Amino acid sequence: MLNLPILRWGRAYTSLQQDQVVHFLTGETLARVSQANTGLLGCDMRQAQRAREVLTEIPIPELIGIMKRAADFYLTGALPMGDGEQTPDDFARQQSASTGLPEHMCLANMKKNHFVLTNMNRILESLTRGLDLEILTRGYGVESRGVMVSYQTQAPVLGLVLPSNSPGVHTLWLPVIAMQVGLVLKPGPQEPWTPYRMTAAFHEAGVPREAISIYPGLGEVGAEVVARTRRSLIFGGTATVERYKGDPRVQVHGPGFSKILLGDDVVDHWDRYLDVMVESVFANSGRGCINCSGIWASRHTQEIAEALAERLGPVEPKPPEDPQASLAAFTVPGAARAIWNTIEARLEESGVQHTTARFGPRLVEKERCGYVRPTVVHCNSPELALANTEFMFPFVSVVRCPQEEMLRRVGPTLVGSVITQDTQFQRKLIDAPHIDRLNIGAIPTIKLDWLQPHEGNIVEFLFRPRAFQASLDAAVA
Repeated sequence: MLNLPILRWGRAYTSLQQDQVVHFLTGETLARVSQANTGLLGCDMRQAQRAREVLTEIPIPELIGIMKRAADFYLTGALPMGDGEQTPDDFARQQSASTGLPEHMCLANMKKNHFVLTNMNRILESLTRGLDLEILTRGYGVESRGVMVSYQTQAPVLGLVLPSNSPGVHTLWLPVIAMQVGLVLKPGPQEPWTPYRMTAAFHEAGVPREAISIYPGLGEVGAEVVARTRRSLIFGGTATVERYKGDPRVQVHGPGFSKILLGDDVVDHWDRYLDVMVESVFANSGRGCINCSGIWASRHTQEIAEALAERLGPVEPKPPEDPQASLAAFTVPGAARAIWNTIEARLEESGVQHTTARFGPRLVEKERCGYVRPTVVHCNSPELALANTEFMFPFVSVVRCPQEEMLRRVGPTLVGSVITQDTQFQRKLIDAPHIDRLNIGAIPTIKLDWLQPHEGNIVEFLFRPRAFQASLDAAVA
């Protein structure tokens, strides 16, 4: 068992109040995690500017090199973890044991983080559109066209209120240190592993300890992180999205409602795209906001739903160490049943058909956890409640809707993969403000291009372009 302290700008602090991270199957205590409180966080935030200062002492190209070294430490190293040590295999086992995600998926997410860190130079070049990165340090400079520009940092640190459900979300904050902005991390209660391991890798590679703080705790600690930092990322459900909507200080990552749309020109050959649909729904156990939760078409929807049910319906839970395991457990007691009860109530609505029903019960309850097996429903109208719903497991609704009505009815969509060669339809999609990431063609919703922003450009969130002039005789730093 490990003891994980609060990290107060790199200094370990063990609190009297501690939380236990336990194995979702055995109940074994994996770690005791010191719990922060709002007073402690408020006191420490007086030193937040120091995080920015120590990072600006290191040129960004050097920080990019540090990120690449950190990538290898993170992926392959035996790193300090609280009062013990953690190997990569330990990490995968512990993360799996507390989050319910199969071990091989935990290892796969490690490789995603490694890829982002090792390609940090390309990612920053893309996100800044080729800006001279020294301008982010100085605050001003001359861009390639010979124009004077200025970018002002909006916060010395970025606050993050992290989830427990999808370890892959950590790729979003990895570029921050390389931009000379510090980190204030509030881990998810079941997933402290990535923030602590990544921080250990950063320190091992040469990131100053004063640049990162970790504050485990309850909900009020997460709210305090948002209140105390001028820029923060938070992950949550629809209620969280609504709460922070319109607040420029907060970038909220909520449900994705990602979808595949089949154009009228291709829908008669829908079977050619079945693999893309299955991968989009099923990858990473359906845990991500980029997993497909809706497939929309004007016809053949019943056939599509039946074909998806044939592929996904027979899937059963397997032990997390099984390399063939494809379903994640719900580790919070009662969560799986609550989700299934919600779905079951909506299945009674006229116009909804549960096409995976013939493959047996969807809810699988065990002593300390639960699973919901992949579920496919057919909706004969976009008006139905299940037509635009997202759950944290492989769930998809196949929705019958005329093409001319799709853009009006699909609602907010994080990733829209639209399979069509209809140029007029493509034009409307490109102009649709409620589709964030747009894929045109047979591209799975879960396939990301790391050189493009994901749900908001982190550079534009942390740095504000502004007017800047200096006279010839001015002594500018």
